[in-house]
Amino acid sequence: MNTYDTLTEALEGLRKEGFIQDYNLKHDYLHCQPDDIELRPADFDIVNVYRFEGMTDPGDEAVLYAIEAKNGNKGTLVDSYGVYAEAVSSEMAQKLRYTPES
Repeated sequence: MNTYDTLTEALEGLRKEGFIQDYNLKHDYLHCQPDDIELRPADFDIVNVYRFEGMTDPGDEAVLYAIEAKNGNKGTLVDSYGVYAEAVSSEMAQKLRYTPES
């Protein structure tokens, strides 16, 4: 697993690894706007998670998910966490609780 100091560095590194789709979090699915793709929790796996904490502003806290769809497409999801996190379905919340395999 690569480690990154910044969100921008992580996004660039993952794009080089083929994670080219940009997903947005909706209540119970992920949406890729340009391709109008919707992924339900059963349609994807989380490959890795990177957390970034704002040095001076708690509003800068974010989590980056590296996602692989069941059809092989790869992309990323950037989401804030803490007070500003979006409300999602329980199924989506469970899916986003990624724990790496030991």
